[in-house]
Amino acid sequence: MAADSSIDTTIMQMVVGQWQKTAMVIARTEEALRKAGEQVSWDKIAERIETLDARGAIESQGDLTLWRNSEVRLPQPEAEDR
Repeated sequence: MAADSSIDTTIMQMVVGQWQKTAMVIARTEEALRKAGEQVSWDKIAERIETLDARGAIESQGDLTLWRNSEVRLPQPEAEDR
């Protein structure tokens, strides 16, 4: 079983600056971990995404428990007032 830090690192490699469906990030993360010889359930990956969101490492929109109806991305810099 992969350590949380390994799962988190792999998730962060999958998340980009544009919104992506949470389900796609979960599937890509599971595939990358499987290719690295790690067996991790989709539920565990989803749990780690929620943790990363709570910590502010990623941003989300929608209900993260509804993987196909929520999206994640890297945090965006605040727009400066002009």
